[in-house]
Amino acid sequence: MTWMFEPGPGMDLDEDDVRIRPNPKGSKPRTKRRPTHDDALMGMVLEVHLARYKVLTEDGREVLATLAKELRNKGCVTCDRVALAGEVSDQKGTLARIVRIEPRTTELTRSSDESDTGDQTIVANADQLAIVMAATNPEPKPRLVDRYLVAAMHAGLKPILIMTKCDLTDPTDFIEGFDGFDLKVIRHSQDKPDLEALEELLAGKTTVFVGHSGVGKTSLINLLAPDYVRATGEVNEVTGKGKHTSSSAKAIPVRDGWIVDTPGVRTFGLAGIDAIGLLKGFADLDSASAECPRDCSHLADSPDCELDVAVEAGKLSASRLDSFRRLVLAIGSID
Repeated sequence: MTWMFEPGPGMDLDEDDVRIRPNPKGSKPRTKRRPTHDDALMGMVLEVHLARYKVLTEDGREVLATLAKELRNKGCVTCDRVALAGEVSDQKGTLARIVRIEPRTTELTRSSDESDTGDQTIVANADQLAIVMAATNPEPKPRLVDRYLVAAMHAGLKPILIMTKCDLTDPTDFIEGFDGFDLKVIRHSQDKPDLEALEELLAGKTTVFVGHSGVGKTSLINLLAPDYVRATGEVNEVTGKGKHTSSSAKAIPVRDGWIVDTPGVRTFGLAGIDAIGLLKGFADLDSASAECPRDCSHLADSPDCELDVAVEAGKLSASRLDSFRRLVLAIGSID
């Protein structure tokens, strides 16, 4: 209520003497209840750039959107499934609002290095991780592949290794270093591309492509999705290093599935991932480890580790156990 005059001394007032200023026309009392947006238009985020989100709606339109205020602390990434409200037109100059982010089935995350305490989610709801390595120029990096494998298994993604430039060098020795992993390997070269086998792996799946600069990742994606062309970079003949040609993760349609093209990655930190989390990526080892002592590190020098017992009994593959231990050492998670 608002008093329209000040009462003088000795004045007796009742409700008839009080004038109340009416609410402005059309105003409504505030409420903490927010709309549920149950009937909102659904879509999938194709690309994120400077707090703007390109969303493919379920009816096939590409809409530019921003996050609703209450979601800004949560953030949104490529392949997130979202609900849209507001101006959902695909006309230039319009901007919709993302009012809900659906629960994610998977999250691929990375940190810049092991000292980084904050993880960055790169892609949501993916099924597979395609690790692209060149047979030469630049030389393949086994430890980087190890780190990608850790990230894939931690996120629950199926890993695929794609070796490019196989016409220049035979990558057999490099590939044999991963015999203990449940890893599908595709060999690719310009004179003899193995696109058919790769397309079968990609069909019906959302696959994230990762690889450091110069390995031919973008050139390969351009072959798989000819309607999508992203600039390729040259490799320095002296240093063997490539130039970054991608700046943001982008989802690209291919044969009833999706490829997610990611920026060239020089580092792939694994802060926050430990041996226990990694073990879940090796279902056979995880099951056998149930009989291990409670504080077992599962490393080679761990006393009474049941994984070694299972290998000696022929119940587990020695190469699988060696591969797991190699990844544990790669992330440096054991004190």
